[in-house]
Amino acid sequence: MSNHIATRESEMSLAELRGDCARMAPHWVVPAKSAPAPVAPSRIHGITVPAASARLIDAMSDYGD
Repeated sequence: MSNHIATRESEMSLAELRGDCARMAPHWVVPAKSAPAPVAPSRIHGITVPAASARLIDAMSDYGD
């Protein structure tokens, strides 16, 4: 049996919370990541981008100016 005394959430410190999380981490299951399947351009329809938004993105150097 654990000697841990339950406290109200408002009384728990960040250090205690991090400690609890660290002790539980080995018990958490992480699902395997899978890459999403590419979508054929012919299946993409019904998306409308306002001209002002397209110009704004086109003018941003992050997007290939």
